[in-house]
Amino acid sequence: MRCAFATALVEWQGEIALELPDGATAAAALRIARSQIEAQLAGQSVMPSKAWLEFWEHARIGIFGEPCERDQILRNGDRLELYRPLAVDPKAARRARAKETQTEKGRNPVTAKPRKR
Repeated sequence: MRCAFATALVEWQGEIALELPDGATAAAALRIARSQIEAQLAGQSVMPSKAWLEFWEHARIGIFGEPCERDQILRNGDRLELYRPLAVDPKAARRARAKETQTEKGRNPVTAKPRKR
């Protein structure tokens, strides 16, 4: 069975094609992908840190953007993804950007709807 693994981490970004036995779980695919990435990093004389290895054990995963558990059985053609935590909360970032353009009453003069008189 052919699957893909993709992630964007500080140490490594990209997609790997995986050849897995039928009935393989997401956890098994993660182990295989991690060993392939570690082999690539060893060739570049960059060794993963202990925190990096710990991250692999607890990070959220998904298949084609849909969150899943590590015991999920993969199907042919699935794309397994490893997600890193967000650096900034999207809602907080949006509020901070909007606050820059607000008046003292909290309205944005650029996007304000015309008032009825």
